[in-house]
Amino acid sequence: MLKKILIGILALVALAFIAFQIFINTGERVHLPQETDQVVQQILAGEELPELIKGRTDYAQNGDVKIWYEVMNEVDTPKATVLLVMGHSATALAWTASFYQPLLDEGYQVIRYDNRGAGESSWMKDWSPENTYTLEDMAKDVVTILDKENIEKAHIIGASMGGMIAQRLAISHSDRVASLTSFMSTGYWEDPSIAAPETFITQFTKLVLKYAFFSPSDEDMVKFRVGVRQSLKGAGDYTFDVKKSAQRAYYEMTKRKGFNPTVGDQHTAAISKSGSRLEELGNIKMPTLIIHGKSDPLVMFPHCEKYAPLIPHAEKLYIDGMGHDFPDVYMDQFHEAIFKNFTKVELEKTKTTAMQ
Repeated sequence: MLKKILIGILALVALAFIAFQIFINTGERVHLPQETDQVVQQILAGEELPELIKGRTDYAQNGDVKIWYEVMNEVDTPKATVLLVMGHSATALAWTASFYQPLLDEGYQVIRYDNRGAGESSWMKDWSPENTYTLEDMAKDVVTILDKENIEKAHIIGASMGGMIAQRLAISHSDRVASLTSFMSTGYWEDPSIAAPETFITQFTKLVLKYAFFSPSDEDMVKFRVGVRQSLKGAGDYTFDVKKSAQRAYYEMTKRKGFNPTVGDQHTAAISKSGSRLEELGNIKMPTLIIHGKSDPLVMFPHCEKYAPLIPHAEKLYIDGMGHDFPDVYMDQFHEAIFKNFTKVELEKTKTTAMQ
């Protein structure tokens, strides 16, 4: 009898393994860029990593939560402060130099930070599905940074979930927001009228099963991060820098705290618990810019088409062929639109001063 049970268990395990192999190797297969293996091997062999933190670092305290942040371009009189809010599961380092350097070159002070649950910020050890936080809590994390740095207002740029946090800031803490830029985001992630991103979900699941599920090695984890980056590109007709992506992942693993295995659940729960902002977006009065790629495989373009018109006088930059991504090929377009939005704030200040 025991022998039959063991044979049955082994048969089930064998079938599960076969099903696993069929799933990850059929349909929309996971293809890493051709140079990935060579790049990863060079990094693991000890190739020196570039220093990815350029400015002064500190922590802001929101109750029991510590928020790590970095301040770049600390001059006596910066034009203004730009605060960058990153998205789901990602850290401040996802804001690359190609994005923030033009802001510094124009004389702005730039702050980027790790959301709670990620990077060097608190990993929320007491988190559970019954003890979650919200996007409002995460918006208050930003306010604590501004308070710590004695900054009255900042230009807020948020990407993906960071765009949701930025919208929440603009609604609930408008006195701290000079302008809003919402990248590849949505006013309601669980909107039942918009289809789920099934293709990306399938690709992401395959990446998890192939590289990150069974006690992943350092090599597997770096490949997983490169694979996610590749999947987020979607149908975008451009390449990304595999080496920089792999270096950033390995930097997080070896020079910082690494990747929190529960952060995905935490951030997903925060988005879900916070619900819709669609009815509140009309309350956003500061200069606003909406940027979205029409080939976004995650926060698909119908999200943008629905929420962007609800923000009064919002400028819009829609880019054909761009995924859920910050491709270098579009950086000039990004910054032209961003600086134009910043200029609106300066013009409003000038008008107010002239009327006094």
